[in-house]
Amino acid sequence: MSATLPSPAPTLPAPLRRPGVLRRLLSHRLAAAGLVVAAALVIFCFLGPLLYRTDQSVTDLSAASLAPGSPGHPLGTDEVGHDVLGRLMIAGRTSLIIGLGTGLLATVIGTVYGAVAGYAGGWVDSVMMRIVDAGIAIPALFLLLAAAAIVKPSVTSMVVILGLVSWLVPARLVRAEALSLRTRDYVAAVRAVGGGSARIVLRHIVPNTVGTITVNATFQVADAILLVAYVSFLGLGVAPPATDWGGMLSDGVGNVYSGAWWLIFPPGIAIVLTVCAFNVIGDGLRDAFEIRKTR
Repeated sequence: MSATLPSPAPTLPAPLRRPGVLRRLLSHRLAAAGLVVAAALVIFCFLGPLLYRTDQSVTDLSAASLAPGSPGHPLGTDEVGHDVLGRLMIAGRTSLIIGLGTGLLATVIGTVYGAVAGYAGGWVDSVMMRIVDAGIAIPALFLLLAAAAIVKPSVTSMVVILGLVSWLVPARLVRAEALSLRTRDYVAAVRAVGGGSARIVLRHIVPNTVGTITVNATFQVADAILLVAYVSFLGLGVAPPATDWGGMLSDGVGNVYSGAWWLIFPPGIAIVLTVCAFNVIGDGLRDAFEIRKTR
């Protein structure tokens, strides 16, 4: 009499079994440095104004254009007397909120859109991806400038506009993953037991693209910070007295010839550090999620 063997426990698909992702990320030296820089910038921009209090809404012409190292103004002041260090913190908070909000919105829209297109396949996929191709063919900066000229710039409107411009690339990436995942055995098993399309997409397709989604999200944040800096540099950023790093850089360039050379370096360095930090974090995440190279 043969004993009945217990059925094997169900296992998760390979893309979900990613032990050691954080360990591999931290072992990537550039990515670890990027995490430190990004964390320092977040602390600087969000906690800094609570410790280093300045009034960025009131002008003080008696303290205008003070050089770095002046009493009470470590980085000097701008042409209307605003403390540059305090303004750098406030502007950085705006830039980071827009960048992180845009990355989240673009990733959510692109992920759902791409997963639906890839799983559906056929003519649905063709129509949906032709829309994406048409959107990618139009320069994002042009769309952003046109929208910023129509809608009053604010943090919320910039996040929405940038998110609606930036979701196209993650949609293509997730769609490519979905085309492969929809033929896997576990998807066929869910379909065989009566699982609906929505369940398959949200519970099985999307979770198995988490690596692609996470990596692309970091690049989306960096791209959004650059885009808003471009727009603000051209004078279509958030309305005063609010500002961002691009607006500070634009003001600094306008005052270089009057001798206030120090105004361009703080925002310029902050933009470069932030974009480089998120880019190297994305590179580290890509390597950490690439299981095929580590097994």
